[in-house]
Amino acid sequence: MKFQWTLLFSFVFAIIVAVFAVINVEHVSVNYLLGSSEWPLILVILGSALLGGLIVGAGGMVKVFNLQRQTKLLIRENEQLRVDLFKGPQGEDLKKDERSDK
Repeated sequence: MKFQWTLLFSFVFAIIVAVFAVINVEHVSVNYLLGSSEWPLILVILGSALLGGLIVGAGGMVKVFNLQRQTKLLIRENEQLRVDLFKGPQGEDLKKDERSDK
């Protein structure tokens, strides 16, 4: 349900940005590091929104990859602790002793 709300708000925000960009169509001067040029304001607004979305998306992907790596490490550590739990003080397997008692 949370994903659906996020998707809905994303569409509403995209529509608001698009309407705002369409209303502003006059040319503006854009200054670069090495010069300047005239661009329609609609392209500046849409380009800025697109670049902002890409930057936020890239940051989110980095966070997801880091969390996945951390999850894999914790799963491996958990499995190793489970193996160590079933070993006795001298390293023998406790499961073998339980089978012989039955």
